[in-house]
Amino acid sequence: MEKKFEVNINKKWCKHCMLCVEFCPVKNLEFTGDKIKDKGKCTGCRLCEKYCPDYAIEVKEKK
Repeated sequence: MEKKFEVNINKKWCKHCMLCVEFCPVKNLEFTGDKIKDKGKCTGCRLCEKYCPDYAIEVKEKK
């Protein structure tokens, strides 16, 4: 069974630097309006989490 992941963004910490959007290899994240949106196709690579300078992103496996 294929694992599913979700991206949680702490909106209070996020300063919209866009590093998460740029580093995502499957282009799962997008910036719309004034927030970053998880499009639901996260592979769990955690590059967004790793490169976020504000620790505003957490990737979790869905149960």
